[in-house]
Amino acid sequence: MDDSDGDYSNEYNWNTDDEDEVFGIPSSVPNIIQQSCGHNLLSLEDPSPGAPNRPCSSAKKIDNQLDSSDDEDSYPGSRENTLNFERDKILTVLVNMEYPIEEALIAIEKCGPEAEICDLTDFICAAQLEKEIDSHLQNLPKKKHDASVYMHKKRRDGYYFRRGKRLKLDDERKASAIDMETMQKRSSESMTGFGTRNQLYPNVARRLRHKVTAGKPYFYYENVAGAPKGVWRKISSFLFEIEPEFVDSKYFCAAARKRGYIHNLPIENRSRLLPIPPLTIQEALPTTKRWWPSWDTRIQLNCLISSIAPATVTEKIRKALEECDAKPPPTVREYVLKECRSWNLVWVGKNKVAPLEPDEYEMLLGLPKDHTRGGGISRTMRYKALGNAFQVDTVAYHLSVLKGHFPKGINVLSLFSGIGGAEVALHGLGIMLRNVVSVEVAQENRNILRSWWEQTNQQGNLIEVKDVQHVTWDQLEQWITSFGGFDLIIGGSPCNNISGSNRVSRNGLEGKHSSLFYEYYRIVEAIMHIQL
Repeated sequence: MDDSDGDYSNEYNWNTDDEDEVFGIPSSVPNIIQQSCGHNLLSLEDPSPGAPNRPCSSAKKIDNQLDSSDDEDSYPGSRENTLNFERDKILTVLVNMEYPIEEALIAIEKCGPEAEICDLTDFICAAQLEKEIDSHLQNLPKKKHDASVYMHKKRRDGYYFRRGKRLKLDDERKASAIDMETMQKRSSESMTGFGTRNQLYPNVARRLRHKVTAGKPYFYYENVAGAPKGVWRKISSFLFEIEPEFVDSKYFCAAARKRGYIHNLPIENRSRLLPIPPLTIQEALPTTKRWWPSWDTRIQLNCLISSIAPATVTEKIRKALEECDAKPPPTVREYVLKECRSWNLVWVGKNKVAPLEPDEYEMLLGLPKDHTRGGGISRTMRYKALGNAFQVDTVAYHLSVLKGHFPKGINVLSLFSGIGGAEVALHGLGIMLRNVVSVEVAQENRNILRSWWEQTNQQGNLIEVKDVQHVTWDQLEQWITSFGGFDLIIGGSPCNNISGSNRVSRNGLEGKHSSLFYEYYRIVEAIMHIQL
């Protein structure tokens, strides 16, 4: 990993003489792309060579790219080339973020070339998770005494069993698990969950179907909201038929982050984490106000992702604006706004936009200042770690119902901890962390969490586990005997681009890496069985 804090223009290979290395895409890719999207997909020709001169040269070029006119004779092929050019750029970003080319192409096709990067990455991650669950459902044990492949073949370890009875995961149960129409409506509309913002009391009622899920241990699972059809139904069928709560973090901070949460926490008497953070860009980043043009109408940022715009993007924007009059024409404004929305660019000077700094990511996510800074963590690693973190204020709102319930401290199993967003949220709520078992494969992330633990003078015990597969039945029994049981099991999104085996496996459950969701479910089921 490059530890350089310098220019990011080398992160993507935008300029090359090799047709097979356009945008830094490996030479083996063009054949796949041509088969999927046509032979013109990698064309980098000027969308409209020979177009007439105009007063603003940048406006001329951008106008040719953005022109939506129906007069195809005026700009022959420009519409098709423009779409292909935009698709190339998006595809390049996804490939450089280590997503498979085939999955990236499918996401672009399903979501459309105008989709935001964060929506595309959410779609890919959710689709990967769906494959994992489908693979698991096809391989459910047929006999009562079949052993769990993850519990070292002990009969008592069979995590498909509760008191000797296998969980029923057939099609009938899945179909009746939750009201899919209600769930999809909540997912696609307000994304306010069971009550957010100033609604300190839930605006809906829910009933937990299983009494065993209505109390200790509590569990809390997060995943991307923009999942393909059927994914959340499948997840809910595993997690005791609990309806997901879909929330956009724009109600809690100045950046969007659409996530779904399945949990058995109470939903009454929630409260906000104080102080309440700013909810608009200019409140959160006041120095940008001086340079913010009136035609940039953004109030909030899009989802914070794990990569930032290369220097070539901000340079092209600067040139486009400088070559125009004081007020750029609509085509230039449209081009600039599109790039700003895609990359969360903010105004830092006259005609100058820039990506957010890591400390600004931290602030928007509700993390302490310099939470990820130093200690051998590079800028690139900071962005990746922060892009996969919890939004602390959102999670704290859900966990606030636990305040006052654990006066002697709470025992937490934090699965795929990342940089400790859950621990930060609980600490901010004033809930003492008595014992925390943190499972996280990335050494850099473990260092960040341990540093925070020490700097905040935590009085409890922090136990670090590198590999989730080390969380065996025997190990869980030892911890439960020692602590008196876990009070909360919390786990994050499967879309983790840093932590090796913490990523969603692309090879099915028998592949090298296991699905985060599958591991999460295994451990929740085992703890509930042990703590009965």
